Amino acid sequence: MTDTKSQDWQALSELTRGRPILVERVRLTESGVAIEGAFELPRLAQLSAEDQVFVAAFVRSHGSIKEMEQVFGVSYPTVKARLNRIAAGLEFIETDPTPGREEVLSRLARGEISAEQAISELEGKA
Repeated sequence: MTDTKSQDWQALSELTRGRPILVERVRLTESGVAIEGAFELPRLAQLSAEDQVFVAAFVRSHGSIKEMEQVFGVSYPTVKARLNRIAAGLEFIETDPTPGREEVLSRLARGEISAEQAISELEGKA
């Protein structure tokens, strides 16, 4: 992000003070195409500006709490407490969701899985 965009984002974060934001228009900069609707910001974008900086620093430090202690001048328990607070507010996206009934039956019809596997998946045991 350029410095101006970063400042704009920080100003927006301060303006909203953690209240929910609903984005109603998105424009693709390369093509100029605009899409209107009701879009929620990703969870990380909903964090306060300070927490976004903290998360970015954590990622840049490759998850090193020792480095975070040095960068922010705080103790290990302080870093852990802040990470725990931020993590508690984030909803994790299921990366391997349980397949839907239609998907399981389609895979069965194509012969990709056996009847036993289909039953197991439909019962949520797979």
